Amino acid sequence: MTDSVRPHPGGTEPGPAPAPASPESDFTPAQRARGRALRRAGLPWALGGRLTGLTLTLALGLTPAGAGLVTAVGGRFGGSRTAEVLAGAGALVLLGRAAQLPFGAGARSVRTRFGLVTQGWAGWAADLARGLALTLALVLPTAFGLYALTDRSPEHWWVPAAGAAALLTAALSFLYPLLVEPVFNRFTPMEPGPLREALLTLAERDGVRVRDVLVADASRRTTALNAYVSGLGATRRIVVYDTLLSTAEPREVELVVAHELGHVKHRDVLTGTVLGAVGAAVVVALLGLALGRGPLLSAAGATDAADPRSLPLLAACAALLGALSGPVQCAVSRRVEVRADRHALELTSDAEQFIAMQRRLALTNVSDVDPPRVLELLFATHPSATRRIAAARAWQARRTAHKLVV
Repeated sequence: MTDSVRPHPGGTEPGPAPAPASPESDFTPAQRARGRALRRAGLPWALGGRLTGLTLTLALGLTPAGAGLVTAVGGRFGGSRTAEVLAGAGALVLLGRAAQLPFGAGARSVRTRFGLVTQGWAGWAADLARGLALTLALVLPTAFGLYALTDRSPEHWWVPAAGAAALLTAALSFLYPLLVEPVFNRFTPMEPGPLREALLTLAERDGVRVRDVLVADASRRTTALNAYVSGLGATRRIVVYDTLLSTAEPREVELVVAHELGHVKHRDVLTGTVLGAVGAAVVVALLGLALGRGPLLSAAGATDAADPRSLPLLAACAALLGALSGPVQCAVSRRVEVRADRHALELTSDAEQFIAMQRRLALTNVSDVDPPRVLELLFATHPSATRRIAAARAWQARRTAHKLVV
């Protein structure tokens, strides 16, 4: 249940009430209007950031401007081929982040106005710096290795590169909880007690082995409530936000974790890793095809795939593929979340509490509980609150009918 919740800005949100009897009584007109207002205020910033980043990347990659940039920044570091590759890759990352920075700040201001942000601007800037450092730490060695392969084989570089991309994707999935998560949060073992035992028992009953139950110090930047299961194999652990522990009832924590255990039980993380690895290999193969086309290289001001001036073209093709595949990835994600919701219901047999929790998630996160269908199809990674509640009611009705028949 990756959605997050926070205390209502107008006061302390009461604990979940018994599940409403009908969809019409789930949310009042005022509650629906508040969610729509946040969506309408934030959407221009979100879309503007995406379009600006994509437009800039395409402009640099499909015109000689990007080649000129690579030559210019590479010249400042000696002008060697290696300097052009590393400096060019770094410049593309920095320009992309700079172009989207105003839109990120605008979206953050909107969320602050709706009471969803508690972190100061200095903390936000520090997080941006950490994210930028991680991105550069990944992009620069990747670019160096990629152009080492193009130098050895300008025509067939993509074959070993595809395999390397698949391996890197799998490795990052395994190492993410160990190397990346600690950059943004500190984790401490949950104190022994009834809740810790309940979560471990829940995982055991579900047949999921977890290494530990950890508490993330999310409260230093947000009031969002969340819990998740992170890692693969030996790195798998249940992670609970400290804000969730201080705000929610223990049963609510169990329901959030039950949803996340559903992802593990159905091997969603492993499947996602495998699909991501295959997808990375396919993308590299398509990039190899693109960089083998003379007209594209000529338009970008590069001679061949081994020319560092082809870097912006490579980035542009990758960004375009990512944008086109976005709706498909969202559709897959929504199906996965529906299955995890059903798993939580079957594991806990507590539809009323599940519905109440979904309602509370939507209200405290100021979600648009019934967004326009086109926006949901294009951008939503989770079903809307009304759809999740309707699905829970349908599950409860089927369960009741089955009991009556038996």
